[in-house]
Amino acid sequence: MSKYWSKAIRNIKPYTPGEQPKDMKYIKLNTNENPYPPSPKAMEAIAKAAGEAGENLRLYPDPTCEELRCAIADYYKLEKQQVFVGNGSDELLAFSFLAFFDSDSPVLFPDITYSFYRVYASLFRTDYREVPLNDDFSIPVEAFFETNGGIIIPNPNAPTGKFLPLRDIESILERNENSVVIIDEAYVDFGGESAVALIEKYPNLLIIQTFSKSRSLAGLRIGMALGNNDLIEGLDRVKNSINSYTLDRIALAAAVQAIKDEKHFEETIRKIINTRERVSKELVQIGFKVIDSRANFIFISHETMHARDIFKRLRDRGILVRYFNEARIDNYLRVSIGTDEEMDSFLKAIREIVI
Repeated sequence: MSKYWSKAIRNIKPYTPGEQPKDMKYIKLNTNENPYPPSPKAMEAIAKAAGEAGENLRLYPDPTCEELRCAIADYYKLEKQQVFVGNGSDELLAFSFLAFFDSDSPVLFPDITYSFYRVYASLFRTDYREVPLNDDFSIPVEAFFETNGGIIIPNPNAPTGKFLPLRDIESILERNENSVVIIDEAYVDFGGESAVALIEKYPNLLIIQTFSKSRSLAGLRIGMALGNNDLIEGLDRVKNSINSYTLDRIALAAAVQAIKDEKHFEETIRKIINTRERVSKELVQIGFKVIDSRANFIFISHETMHARDIFKRLRDRGILVRYFNEARIDNYLRVSIGTDEEMDSFLKAIREIVI
């Protein structure tokens, strides 16, 4: 531990990203990456954005991200002023902590969820309270009616994949009119329903999404926030106090075409959903409990073999999944949905391990 570190950094437990090994070739089902390539139109835009000899890269990108914000607004039937974009949804979450969470009351989020929430709360010295999920991993809606300084709920949740119906989200919004309620919709395109339609009715609603999952652009780091003009202005004030140029030219160009290419988007989503449902059924047949998922991953537990053992044996066979050594979920594995070929290899290995 360095003597030069601040107190906040000394005491924090940073987020641990999924394993990215380089010692051999693995089937990577551990980081929820999309197994299919981005829109061909996005790839063409990337080449054009750089210029023939890369001459465009000497110039700063548009700090207001005008074209992308307009494309997103058109897609969701919003106004440009209701859209904010940044360097991945994680950055938008960080900006949100700075913009909206400084109450004496704690920020609320589930106890089993995306672990970056507690990391940011610690980093920005924000009081928080984790709300225990129900035994079936569903979100206890009424627990979010208590006094708070803000709320974050991922929908679908991670790592469980469970989806909270919009009527429940609306109940939470109605009971928290003085708090910002963030709905993290990183995985909503894989079978959930976005809360975008509630934005006009609830000025305290902020929706955060990403281009990393459903639009296959994890390598470019593009996130978007949708909400009331006042909330978007708050995020903009934070951005322009830290880094006015959050998205580069390449990312901006690719994202515009990715949001416009609905045909490619829908085809990719459909393939992933179909594979998820097929694999889930086959896992149930060999003794797995599979949590109902609306994400591009499944959360599974075997009736007789411990998840840690399955995780290790899969890795030995060149297949990576995610294991969380944490209370309540230490006997579960999160498995990203890959191509049909990758998932067939996964199922073959799983059968060899548990049968």
